[in-house]
Amino acid sequence: MTRNGLIKAAVGVAALGVVGVLFVRSARSVRAEPFTVSRERLARWTLTIEPTSSSSGVLLGLDGVHGLKGWQWLFIIEGVPAVLLGLAALKVLDDGPAKAKWLSAPELKGLSTALAADDHSARKHGYSGLVEAMTRPRIFALALLYFLIVIGLYGIGFWMPQLTQNFGVANLTVGLLTGIPYLVASIVMVLCGWNSDRTGERRWHIALPLLIGAAAFAWSAYAFDLLAAMLALSIATAGIYAAIASFWSLPTAILSGTGAAAGLALINSIGNLGGFVGPTVVGAAKEATGSFTRALLFLAAALALGGLLALILGQRVPANGRQRLGRKFASFR
Repeated sequence: MTRNGLIKAAVGVAALGVVGVLFVRSARSVRAEPFTVSRERLARWTLTIEPTSSSSGVLLGLDGVHGLKGWQWLFIIEGVPAVLLGLAALKVLDDGPAKAKWLSAPELKGLSTALAADDHSARKHGYSGLVEAMTRPRIFALALLYFLIVIGLYGIGFWMPQLTQNFGVANLTVGLLTGIPYLVASIVMVLCGWNSDRTGERRWHIALPLLIGAAAFAWSAYAFDLLAAMLALSIATAGIYAAIASFWSLPTAILSGTGAAAGLALINSIGNLGGFVGPTVVGAAKEATGSFTRALLFLAAALALGGLLALILGQRVPANGRQRLGRKFASFR
């Protein structure tokens, strides 16, 4: 898990770097410029990083084929495409707009101008230096917020299959059922991201989904039938992903230059520690009590704390695309 976390953290920072050099921060779905990208599209892209849960049950059913266990087939079939895509990325991805041959001259000029304006705004209101990005309290506060979100994300991601299996369903059915929350999350994530871009509001688009997700986790802790449990888990998962859709607009609004690379890496690295804490605490609670009740209440508490923290750290991005830090957020220097 530690090795996987290190790799995921590194890939996450790299992916954010690609987004930062090709996508303008103030992009909206209502804008027509060819170089803009909406948070709606970013939401779809983010969700595709997660493995397809419904396929896991089918792959585990390959147990014994050619002498390999089901989990080995799962790792091979889901791992090989990632390796091939990694090799393809070396050829396909561009280091920046200047090297993107698929951009026309007007598109390149427009994108470069917009990115320069974003960078100026971030330098004016935030941090561009390495030391600043690595020492400021609000960077660590953002890392804590992401840490709490990731606790819920991985806590339920690792244990949802076993939680579902407790209702006496087969492996294949478990795979299909655990895909439902992610299907719901994909829809809610897109809608939440679209509305956040449309209104320019970020704080409540992070805090409210987390608070709703916390309530859903608490509900699922006392759901004694499969239908209620799946409904509660679907709402909780949707809340987590909806919050992620707008979260990264907060650090990218105040980081630029060298500070962006360092700050985003710090936030992502600390946040991904939640990928260890969440599943570990859930597993320990399950083993100690024999049920998922306390484990789900722990996940609910993490999301609730994250929602309250988001209300303090949140910012509003007006419809004209200019980044303005809220008073509470700006006070964390």
